[in-house]
Amino acid sequence: MIINDDVEVSLRRAVEISLFTWRRANTSDRADDDERFGWWGDSYPLVANDRIGSRLWLLRRRKLTAETIGAAVMYAQEALKWLIDDGHVAGVQVLTQRAGHSRLNMGVVLTLPSGERLDIYPHEDWQVLYAV
Repeated sequence: MIINDDVEVSLRRAVEISLFTWRRANTSDRADDDERFGWWGDSYPLVANDRIGSRLWLLRRRKLTAETIGAAVMYAQEALKWLIDDGHVAGVQVLTQRAGHSRLNMGVVLTLPSGERLDIYPHEDWQVLYAV
């Protein structure tokens, strides 16, 4: 079975929005200053504790260490969990590849309910902007 073009476009867009929209930092998150950022709409969710985006932005000034890479994977999984919870996909795998001393490339493999896989590698420009 081949993935419907409309489904593929929608899933790619959902992944990019989920990863690259700045989710509000948790009170326990280490931030550079007092600004917690985040989307204002998360203050009034229709579903309790439902939030948009990821906390990848918190890593923008961190050294690229194993700990930073682990945090990036965790933040990406957290941001994409809604795709599983809402039944759009059966699984999400976050892939990372270190590129030099200060860049981490990320990709996502979605397993659809049908068992098909969709590989998503956000455009390089997005990854440079966010240093992950």
